[in-house]
Amino acid sequence: MYNSFYIKKCLNFYMKRIIFMLLTVLAMQIPVFAEDIHFDNEVYTLKYSALAPKTNGYGNEYFKKSENVSNWTKMIGIYYYPEENNPLKFADDFDKTIESTENSVLLKLIENKKSDKAAISFLVNGSENAKKYFEYDIYKFEKHPDKGMMVLKYAVKYFFTNDEEIKKIAERVKKENDKYLEMIITSPIPPIVEKDIAVHE
Repeated sequence: MYNSFYIKKCLNFYMKRIIFMLLTVLAMQIPVFAEDIHFDNEVYTLKYSALAPKTNGYGNEYFKKSENVSNWTKMIGIYYYPEENNPLKFADDFDKTIESTENSVLLKLIENKKSDKAAISFLVNGSENAKKYFEYDIYKFEKHPDKGMMVLKYAVKYFFTNDEEIKKIAERVKKENDKYLEMIITSPIPPIVEKDIAVHE
C-alpha cells in the first residue's frame, strides 16, 4: 500500500501538469479572441491588417463572418498613426476634406479639447458592381497612450435603387447618428495587431 506522502507527491505532480496544459491551451486561444470585436450585438473578425506606408503604422479591418475587405456591408477599422500627435487638428483637416468633397455630406463633428479627442460622422455616395449606396462613416481620433494617435472607424453601406429608398436611408441615419456616435466615443479602442493578414472568402 502506498503511503500518504507518496500519494500527495503524485497528485501534486499531475495537478501541476494539468494546470500547465490548461494554461498552454488558453495562451494559444488568446490571440483568436483578440482578433474578434463585439459591437452593437454583432461580432467582427480581423480579416485585413497591413502596415500603411504613408503613416508608418498598422491598420486593422474587421468584418462580419460572411464578409471581407472586397465585399462588406459593415466594418470596423483600427488605425495607428505613430507620427501624428494632434487628434483635434487631424479631425479639423479631415472635416475640411469631407466638406470639400463633392460626394460627401458632413453629419456631425464633436471635439473635446480637455481630453484631446474628436469624432466625426458623414455620408459618402458610391457604387460597386453597378449598385449605388451611401456609406455611413464614424471616425474617432484620440492620442495613443505612448506615442502618436489611434483612430477607430465604424462604417455601414446602405444600398438603394430609387428615391424612396434614399429617403428611408436619410431618415434612418438621422435617427441613429447620435446613438452610434456615442457608442463609438465611449468604446475603448482595441490594441493594434501588428501583423499582415489578408482574408478573401
